[in-house]
Amino acid sequence: MKKGIHPEYYPEAQVICACGNTWTVGATVPVIRTDVCSKCHPFFTGEQRIVDTEGQVDRFLSRLRRRDELLAAERARKEALRSPEQPISVLELGARAEAALKAAGIETIGDALAKLAEGDETLTNLRGFGLKSLATLKKRLRARGFVLPGDEPPAEEQPGKEQEG
Repeated sequence: MKKGIHPEYYPEAQVICACGNTWTVGATVPVIRTDVCSKCHPFFTGEQRIVDTEGQVDRFLSRLRRRDELLAAERARKEALRSPEQPISVLELGARAEAALKAAGIETIGDALAKLAEGDETLTNLRGFGLKSLATLKKRLRARGFVLPGDEPPAEEQPGKEQEG
């Protein structure tokens, strides 16, 4: 071995844990301080305890809470899009089609769905509301998650059917 390149070795180095436990080992430093040892680590003690180093657990929990809040807000936003109480104007069908629907007393999405349940002809018979307007209406309603009369509901909503995957 070359002289002067190796650190000094302490055969009786003292290890001190934050819980107060101490023991001796061989090391290159005389005193070693540690946060956790086999006397206080949850794996060895069997107790449920979180060792929070520099607030990591708190930061994780706050990120988890923020994520849950964002997911809840997103769900609420999606549910608001599916509300049948919304005015028909949110579908942006065009001025002529919207005027024809309003003239027939169809003010909300729920009213339009009720007329669709009666049949497509009830809407296409309206003056100023043709097949193109009907197709646009159905397309916009499906885009918002509505199941139209005559459509098959999505697989997750059908009772008794299993999803493939």
